[in-house]
Amino acid sequence: MCELNVFLLRGDERERVMDSVARILVEGKSIQLTGILGDQMTVEGSIREINFSRGEALILAN
Repeated sequence: MCELNVFLLRGDERERVMDSVARILVEGKSIQLTGILGDQMTVEGSIREINFSRGEALILAN
């Protein structure tokens, strides 16, 4: 299985917001993250990059 660690980018700051994300759902500027155990989190922003070889997704904050 391929889970991602998700980071929120605010200027030069990089904040880890969720680990082991199995699903990312984008609806406008709202991004819903779902972990492998079913936990959910919603963040505002836009996806900058998803890199499976590093196991991470980067979201630009609004």
